[in-house]
Amino acid sequence: TDGCAVVVSTAFFLSNRKMELSSGKLARFADGAAVVQLGDTAVMVTAVSKTKPSASQFMPLVVDYRQKAAAAGRIPTNYLRRELGTTDKEILTSRVIGRLQLFYWQYFKISHRILCNLLAVDGVNDPDVLAINGASAALALSDIPWNGPVGAVRVGVVDGETVINPTRKQMSSSTLNLVVAAAPQNQVVMLEATAENILQQDFCHAIKVGVKQTQHIIQGIQQLVKERGVVKRTVQKLFVAPEEIVECISRDEAINKIRLETEEQLKEKFPEAEPYEIMESFNTVSKDIFRNLILNEYRRCDGRDLTSLRDIKCEVNMFKMLHGSALFQRGQTQVLCTVTFDSIESSVKSDLISTAVRYVHLWMFFFPPYATNEIGKVTGVNRRELGHGALAERALKPVIPQDFPFTIRVTSEVLESNGSSSMASACGGSLALMDAGVPVSSAVAGVAVGLVTKYNLEGRDLEDYRLLTDILGIEDYYGDMDFKMAGTSKGVTALQVDLKLPGIPIKIIMEAIQQATAAKREILQIMNETLAKPRPNRKESGPVVETIHVPLSKRLRFLGPGAYNLKKLQAKTGVTLSQLDEETYSMFAPTPSAMHEAREFIGELCKDDQEVNLEFGAVYTATITEIRDSGVMVKLYPNMTPVLLHNSQLDQRKIKHPSALGLEVGQEIQVKYFGRDPTDGRMRLSRKVLQSPATTVLKTLTDKNSIVLGGTAPESSTSSQ
Repeated sequence: TDGCAVVVSTAFFLSNRKMELSSGKLARFADGAAVVQLGDTAVMVTAVSKTKPSASQFMPLVVDYRQKAAAAGRIPTNYLRRELGTTDKEILTSRVIGRLQLFYWQYFKISHRILCNLLAVDGVNDPDVLAINGASAALALSDIPWNGPVGAVRVGVVDGETVINPTRKQMSSSTLNLVVAAAPQNQVVMLEATAENILQQDFCHAIKVGVKQTQHIIQGIQQLVKERGVVKRTVQKLFVAPEEIVECISRDEAINKIRLETEEQLKEKFPEAEPYEIMESFNTVSKDIFRNLILNEYRRCDGRDLTSLRDIKCEVNMFKMLHGSALFQRGQTQVLCTVTFDSIESSVKSDLISTAVRYVHLWMFFFPPYATNEIGKVTGVNRRELGHGALAERALKPVIPQDFPFTIRVTSEVLESNGSSSMASACGGSLALMDAGVPVSSAVAGVAVGLVTKYNLEGRDLEDYRLLTDILGIEDYYGDMDFKMAGTSKGVTALQVDLKLPGIPIKIIMEAIQQATAAKREILQIMNETLAKPRPNRKESGPVVETIHVPLSKRLRFLGPGAYNLKKLQAKTGVTLSQLDEETYSMFAPTPSAMHEAREFIGELCKDDQEVNLEFGAVYTATITEIRDSGVMVKLYPNMTPVLLHNSQLDQRKIKHPSALGLEVGQEIQVKYFGRDPTDGRMRLSRKVLQSPATTVLKTLTDKNSIVLGGTAPESSTSSQ
């Protein structure tokens, strides 16, 4: 349309940092397109929707956030030199942006796609928050009906000061990584946080500051909408269950029986009704009964009051061979967590868009279909598993020491699920880490809080609400909020808030934090009865790490040609080595017995170098073991590896072959020792200097020439001769 060709732009400041919004220049065939820029980072977001509704029961919204290496001035390093599959970062960011679907509820039958395209990344400003604002602007500037706009900011705490949209450098020292999305009138829409065990009052303050700053973004988007003169299209709204079917369900005692029996009766009474209409009618009545029970009688479907926890049971050390394990059961949610240690090298990952990052803590979350009594396909990790695993990892990462000598892989397998499997994984993972002997700073527990609200007939003013502690699956499905919070007894480590409403007051968020904090402390008390602190020692079956000192002069011999010795060591014992600095290596063994074998292997490899200390400038008797064109191979002592005495060092005269001097195998000759070559470690010997006038020895070689296992380098000493 002509309106799409109108270029509009605006700029505003967030804590003295300029953010720009523009539309109308790029991607004009899309229903809506916007470019958001902060610093030199720019993201373009497009929104497109179908015009006809679909019969989908779920919200048909697809969000794709794609990182382009070219945006960061890089070329992908894979074989094809192009972007391949979707990365974890892209999936997690897409899930965050996808929470904008709550603004579509009255139009949820129309398919939408939001595509975020990174145009430029400066390495200073993260593009993920810009993509959220870009999606909001693109939808607001399109003719797609929705209840926006929203604004989003990242909040950090650096040196005790709250920072809005901190730079990458500031985030490296921030104790909080909070993403806040809010609607007009300070209505909270979405929260996502990782914190270094931040205090509750500081956390609440950061949320309030973030919500206030989002209003500047919302005002900027509203200004663009006004300039563009956007007119929203008229579409079919949310399906409304037929009144006659709803009344029939309300009077029918089958409401208390299983869904299938009720639906069969409705099909007989309303043969012309669509299956979708019957199913939605049943859901409408069930939802009303469920919510009224909570709002009016303060009772929940399982008989608990609003703040009670389900029964919790904990077990640790499930299997002897595992490095750490725990079983956490909360009601009908059961999670088995295991901990595995491996070498630091197994943790390295890279991200072209930012920088190379070493992930020392890995989290794997599995949600098999049998956990909910379903016959689903068991495939690779899906978006839901990735998102839940990332949340549990963020909950535990702050309490794990950064200098732990192993890569930690925590696996969480959901065996039964009826509410908040991710928070159960955080609890089980905390117990498993302590069972494995990881010196965590404190135990971590998590809980989910739900919300049921009541609005007036116009649906604008909130009249009443109830907060529910430790929600069931049905309370999440029929409720209005899934508020997940994890932390220690002192503070918060992770938070995730999903809403089904177009924003709620900050007051409710503050109350939910208070209610979750009380529940968290109660859960920690139960967990402490099973295991109150980390075990003092790791299990005997666990891996072992030692350091090995290799002088530069011995490195070539230690590694072997083409690192042959290291490859042989790994193939024979399973032990891997990684270089820490020029002379120090870290040796990782999966078991103590493997480390013992590795010691014997290295000892056998270097035993000749460790038995005899040669004195610099001293004269020794050498035995010729082989005649070569370039010189003779000699040994100074029996178990020594022969070294080459070159023709140039055999005699004062220039010779082309050792036979010119009458040398033979087995013959003994006098040679002078001049230490080792510092680059390749080869022994330097000479017979020629003994034929010239005597010279004064200036200094001797230090005795720092042996390979030391499991300790530090020996101190050097010098002497004169």
